[in-house]
Amino acid sequence: QVQLVESGGGLVQAGGSLRLSCAASGGTFYGYSMGWFRQGTEKEREFVAVISWGAGSTGYADSVKGRFTISRDNAKNTMYLQMNSLKPEDTAVYYCAATLRYMATKETSYNYWGQGTQVTVSS
Repeated sequence: QVQLVESGGGLVQAGGSLRLSCAASGGTFYGYSMGWFRQGTEKEREFVAVISWGAGSTGYADSVKGRFTISRDNAKNTMYLQMNSLKPEDTAVYYCAATLRYMATKETSYNYWGQGTQVTVSS
């Protein structure tokens, strides 16, 4: 059974950094693009970043471009999200997800989801 497990969330002051990890297990993710989404309180889940299988392509939401960096290590079945210059509006539950649709940004395109990890940015 395919599983995605996020880790690395926590409480950080504005301007600080966090690194999220997403560990995949239970199956092969060959050919899968993987993405990060987030959902703030009383908000809809939104796209954050996506990376292709070979990590040759990445994409970002405008709100995080230049501050967040997505990466993956396929040998370790792990994806990362380095978050710098964090702002209070980045506060949300962050989810990782996997899809066979190349570089998808819509959550409905994703087949597998993690349980989420809370990121809280204080002002």
